[in-house]
Amino acid sequence: MGYIKSKALEDKGFVVLDSYDQELDPKEWLDIEYNDWKSSGDTRFAPLASAKGEIECNGFWNHKPPRTDKDGVWIDSQTEKAPNLTRRAQEPGANVGRCRVIELQPTPYGECLYNLHQDDNNRLNPDGTGWVVRGFFNLSDDKDSFFVLRENRTDPSIEYRIALPAGAQLIVDTQRLWHAATHVGTEPRYCLITSWTSGPELDAYIEKYHGTQDVPNVEVPQDVLEAGYAEQARRDAARAAYYAAKGQQVKQAMSEA
Repeated sequence: MGYIKSKALEDKGFVVLDSYDQELDPKEWLDIEYNDWKSSGDTRFAPLASAKGEIECNGFWNHKPPRTDKDGVWIDSQTEKAPNLTRRAQEPGANVGRCRVIELQPTPYGECLYNLHQDDNNRLNPDGTGWVVRGFFNLSDDKDSFFVLRENRTDPSIEYRIALPAGAQLIVDTQRLWHAATHVGTEPRYCLITSWTSGPELDAYIEKYHGTQDVPNVEVPQDVLEAGYAEQARRDAARAAYYAAKGQQVKQAMSEA
């Protein structure tokens, strides 16, 4: 049968919406409660909606009963402090799963490439229902930072680099695309991340805000790109060597038992 997916994301796996006038809103992300949930890079998260309405960020499938990333429960103590962020997450009218603000510390390009990952939004998602994607609304003004999207984690031949000033709004199929952020600066980057279920409501929202894939790539000097590729390869090799050595230690221990 297959899943219900947005045609707008079919080609490249993402769309960029009209920019939001972030200056009109208060900095609600500074008032809500964060926990030290680690993702790609040095991060903390402040959930607005979670599996059971608690301030935690675990995947919905790790709860009892386990379920997919849908039907998040809004956290009153958080949404009361961040009504504008909550309104923006609810505006499409699509089903919301996890909804949270990420706080990301400065992250160079090479580290970003090492951090590239795919999400697991659709674990336990029944066939024939809406495919879960994610919205990324940049809150802080990070003019020199950019989101990196790749079809293949280690292949730079197709790499989308999306600028992240305040008000930048993306919707990404994060289970398809490898993604992470390069954050240039000295202060943390803040971004509202919402899991939405694909369907007519999300399609209408994308159309309303002129979702497009035709946006320019952020220009990065070639030496920075090359250094980033080398750093990703170095870190990948070090990780592979670590796990290979660990595997040998386990085998040796078993043989000596």
